[in-house]
Order: sequence, then structure tokens, then C-alpha cells
Amino acid sequence: MVDATTHGAAPRDTSKAVLALTLNAFIWGVSWWPLRQLHGHGLHPLWATALVYAVVVTGLLTLRPTAWRGFVANPQLWFLAAASGMTNVGFNWAVTVGDVVRVVLLFYLMPAWSVLVAWVMLGEKPSAASLLRLLLAMAGVLIVLKAPESPWPVPQGAADWLALMGGFSFAVTNSVLRKYNHTPSESRMLAMFGGSGLMAAAAALVGMTQAVVPGPALAAAGIPVVLALSLAFMASNAGLQYGAARLAAGTTAIVMLTEILFASLSSAALGAAELTPRVLLGGSLIVLAAVLAAIAPNAKAH
Repeated sequence: MVDATTHGAAPRDTSKAVLALTLNAFIWGVSWWPLRQLHGHGLHPLWATALVYAVVVTGLLTLRPTAWRGFVANPQLWFLAAASGMTNVGFNWAVTVGDVVRVVLLFYLMPAWSVLVAWVMLGEKPSAASLLRLLLAMAGVLIVLKAPESPWPVPQGAADWLALMGGFSFAVTNSVLRKYNHTPSESRMLAMFGGSGLMAAAAALVGMTQAVVPGPALAAAGIPVVLALSLAFMASNAGLQYGAARLAAGTTAIVMLTEILFASLSSAALGAAELTPRVLLGGSLIVLAAVLAAIAPNAKAH
């Protein structure tokens, strides 16, 4: 998942901004479906991520051919590329192989992780309220993780670990974005898009050596899916930048939480998730913590 939020613009065109952010949340909330379609056409989610972002980077450099200059002039953007890449590796792989609602909820621990990451990276000492939100979110994730057959609330498989890694990497991505906000916006986008593709390809190559990831293969029927998903990701990023530049940070974060709604409804309708009372209870605590973070004073958009 890529976040290229623009800060500092005056709020205007509120309804259009909310619709733009909702579009972004919708695309990411249902992105599990085309990723699973590509998996069914023979392309592992890591290779799918690498291919999709190769197309996205090509489109970006076509529209902004000078973006690479700012990237070369700011080598610290490699940190952004790595963090964004790990975010997409974790999220895209997890939603392809795991229970979609469970994955999205674990991924949305991001606001909780942000408290700790910003403390380390930006020197922002957490307040008592932020620590309480962290505890609330952690209580929610423990409830989600506590399967009936497991004596302890621990991750139950690869999808859980990937989702947690993706959410933590997303928190790192946001802190790095804030730290290097002075760099050209198109260069940050190139770092995030390019990093997502490169990290996915690197992880896929490592996975091949361990016989965990098969080699790249794609049936002809999957090519339109790749192109459509690439266009959708570009549209979602445009929607995020348009909306986040025109709304308060807290409003942006709350609207983006609709991704959980879109993911839940679509996956439940298509049989890719199980909405048990335990998952709903734990998920409610995680969402509540995220909402409280969004409406807190000086809240940062994710």
C-alpha cells in the first residue's frame, strides 16, 4: 500500500475530496480480489506486485520524466522505498493467502505502531492518551488472534505475520514521509512505487531460492487484470493526494478507515473471510483506537 499524502493545502471542495478518499479506500479494500485472480492465473502475489508497480512506475515517469532527478539527489529516499516496499509485500501477499478481514484488521494496527515508530524516528514522545490508544488496539489484536484451538493469542500463520509486518512497515513509511517531506513530491512517489516493485521482486527471488515462491508465470487472461490493477492503483494514489490536500488530517484518517468496511463486505460476500463474533469484537477495538487517533489534537493523516 502506498501513501503519498500532500500536506498544508487549505480545505476546499469537501465533498469531492471525501469522494476521492473513498475511491482510494475502495480500491485498496477490494484489491485482494484482483490479486487473487492473478494468483489463479499463475502469478504469485509477489510477482504480481512487482509487475503492477513496474507498469505504475512506467506511467509515472511518462507523466513526470524528471522525477528520477529528485530521487537521485536525495538518497535518503531509499529508506522510503524500502519501507513502502515492505508495506506492499506484507499487505498484498497476506490478502491473497489469508482471511481478508483478519488481514486488514491486523494491518490497521498501523496507527498504534505509529506511536512507537514516531517516538524512535521523530523524537515525538507519546502522550498518555496515545499510550492508552496503543493498549486499546493491542487488546483488539489479541482478541482477533485468539483462535479457539490455540491456547495463546499468537499469529496463526504466514498471513498473520505478513499483515503485522505490513502494518508496521506502513507506520515506518508515514514517519519517513514526514521526515523527508521537503523532497520533491514526484520523487517521493517514485521512491514508493519503485520501492514497492523492487522489494516485491527481491522477496520473490529469495522465496524462489527457498522453494516458497514459484517462478513468474502469467496466463494471457491475466494481462488485462494487471493493466486494470495498475490503473486502479494510479487512480487511488491520485484520489489520496487530491483528498488529503483538502481535508483535515483527522478527517482523512477516518475516511480511509472505510477500507475496512469495503474489505469486510466484499470478502464476506465472496467467501474470502469469516466474520465471527470474536473477530468483530477485536476489530471494533482496533477501529476505535484508529478513530481516536484520527480525532486527537494534531492528528496526522496516514
